[in-house]
Amino acid sequence: MWEGLKHFFWQTRGVWVTTPTVAGLVILLRFGGVLQGWEWDLFDFYMKSRPSEPNDPRIAIVGINENDLHQRNESIISDQVLAELLNKLKAQNPRAIGLDIYRDLPVPPGNEELMQIFETTPNLVGIQKVAGEVGWETVAPPPILKENGQVGANDLIFDGDNRVRRGLISLDTKDGETVYSFSLHLALHYLNAEGIGPEMIEGSEQWKLGKTLFSPLTPNNGGYVRTDAGGYQLLINYRGGDGTFETVSMTDILEEKVPPDWASDRVIIIGKVGESFKDLFFTPYSSGLIGLPEPVAGAEIHANLASQMINGALYGRPMFKTWSDPVEWLWIVFWAGTGATLTWTFRHQHGSKNASLKRWGIIVGAGVILMGSTYVAFLEGWWLPVVPPFLAFLGSSIAITAYIARTAADIRKTFGRYLTDQVVANLLENPAALSLGGQRKKITILTSDLRGFTATSERLPPEEVVKILNFYLGIMADVITEYEGTIDEFMGDGILVLFGAPTSKKDDAERAIACAIAMQLAMKSVNEQMKEWKLPTLEMGIGINTGEVVVGNIGSEKRTKYGVVGSQVNLTYRVESYTLGGQILISEATLKEAESMIIIESEKQVTPKGVKEPISIYEVGGIKGDYNLFVEKKEESFLKIPQPLLLEYRILDGKNIAETKYYGQLVELSENGGIIDYNHNDPQGFISGLTNIKCNLLSSDNYQPISDDIYAKVLDKSNNNGGFYIHFTAKPPQVTKQLEELYQTLV
Repeated sequence: MWEGLKHFFWQTRGVWVTTPTVAGLVILLRFGGVLQGWEWDLFDFYMKSRPSEPNDPRIAIVGINENDLHQRNESIISDQVLAELLNKLKAQNPRAIGLDIYRDLPVPPGNEELMQIFETTPNLVGIQKVAGEVGWETVAPPPILKENGQVGANDLIFDGDNRVRRGLISLDTKDGETVYSFSLHLALHYLNAEGIGPEMIEGSEQWKLGKTLFSPLTPNNGGYVRTDAGGYQLLINYRGGDGTFETVSMTDILEEKVPPDWASDRVIIIGKVGESFKDLFFTPYSSGLIGLPEPVAGAEIHANLASQMINGALYGRPMFKTWSDPVEWLWIVFWAGTGATLTWTFRHQHGSKNASLKRWGIIVGAGVILMGSTYVAFLEGWWLPVVPPFLAFLGSSIAITAYIARTAADIRKTFGRYLTDQVVANLLENPAALSLGGQRKKITILTSDLRGFTATSERLPPEEVVKILNFYLGIMADVITEYEGTIDEFMGDGILVLFGAPTSKKDDAERAIACAIAMQLAMKSVNEQMKEWKLPTLEMGIGINTGEVVVGNIGSEKRTKYGVVGSQVNLTYRVESYTLGGQILISEATLKEAESMIIIESEKQVTPKGVKEPISIYEVGGIKGDYNLFVEKKEESFLKIPQPLLLEYRILDGKNIAETKYYGQLVELSENGGIIDYNHNDPQGFISGLTNIKCNLLSSDNYQPISDDIYAKVLDKSNNNGGFYIHFTAKPPQVTKQLEELYQTLV
């Protein structure tokens, strides 16, 4: 068990290092207030994105605008006009009237009439400004209303971005007097008629009003960081932006343009709504993606807070709740761990075709899940952190990437020349993987070989040969890595690639075939470089087979190689040996693994060495689906030579050249091959398809060889005129030139 735990912690070491480090940094950033503005913006976005709520019919606003004053030729509302307005509203029997207009001093005429109304209207609530702010002084309440306990504080709280997101329930004056807010007075007047009043929770700062429990805002609630939580504050659960509550003008009331019971049983708030009165403020609903922020009248803000308390008490409409600091820290740690875990899990996929898309998909998906879950919580009244956990997720992903690059760069650079990232990771992270041995598993094997390169290399300096091989193998290695193949080894100009080792996938055979086609297509860029170097062009054959093998660490304690052993490896080489340059042949087992996606050009029956029964091999023309790759095909035109070329040829058996010589003539020629007419007196001179041969041109005078060795493969293609088709696999430069010039004269 202890060994298992050690193994687990070692394999996931990046996660354990990164998660607390990144989470701690994000928490420090948050505590420093760096993220506070972004969290406010998301709070506003969530609020504006909520499904719209119906208007609250319990509250209405009498708005005083510039037209109301112009019609009376007044620059300020006189006491007489206010008295008339209040009398008309009183007559409609509202539950409460809130006068959101300062009246600490008389504004004649009509002061006596207004004072009389103040004395005789118990459900009237006036205002006073308790807490002075920058640019604002405290404002005293109307004396009569103050004596009767009918005054509430109309102070608003502004966040650093000048938005009003918090409202007051109560606050204390400089003299230590506790003053209830204007909104609370109005809500209590309304709820009193329902038989609902406040109940204090003994031993705490919480109190209950009907169906809702009220808790004061603390300095670090939600997205706030060390905010001034003086007084008793609540987050305002706005019903909407400007115009959420029914609003009529003062003139409509005075001229009785509303129904006689319009204010009955309602809370009526009288306030200034004109732009020139400077009683407009920004709320979460003020900002939009387009246009300037739209302010909201102060009366609307008080109406929202009063409505929040009334509907909470009657129906349990949620107050905003937040997690405690430790729980929010755990939330950030969780997302840091999620980002670290996902990045650590997918750290070996950078070579895959869709790796970048996957990484971005994970980041976007995490953002969607985070925002979706917190938005649903917001609808239920929970304000949960969004920006800190997302930064923790993103930061841990970046940190893991940097951690892997830093700690494994040198080792991967060294061993990556020989092994894939997955094999290296297996050796680095799993100590047991270093031990000798292997496991039996089904994989797809690809092997490739350059046609006739051995003969070509014999005519070049060693440095030139190495230059060609390095260039060719470099391009092929890039293609193989893109398709997540494991390069088992380079053997001169040959490559052995495994798909399914060390990690198996469902699409191993499909990726192997797609990789083979991509390798053949990449030969175009290889040969462009060969032409620049003034060297012969190269052709490559590829064989693919699928079957059970043993893969693992092979060798001794002093020298170990990650490799593959089994008869299926030998069969793959046999399949590849039948290929021509530019051709891909696959076994029947591979075809069955990826049959629905593969385009097959032809089928052949062959009996490879070491195989008792004939097997079918298939020429691949392309692969459909997401890969959509096709082998480039060029039809060859065979043209008759007026004066056939004499030659001798021998059969190649592997690397051995048979002793028996056969004689014939090259009677037709194409760009890459020809037709040999054999001596019909010697039936053995007819060579069957897929056989490799070595040829030499002969002098017509003495039948002596006049050319260096030419190598070719006999095609599995019938010739009605006798003879057999060949495809050149290697030609000496002088023969290449001679045949090209001859072909041009025939075209």
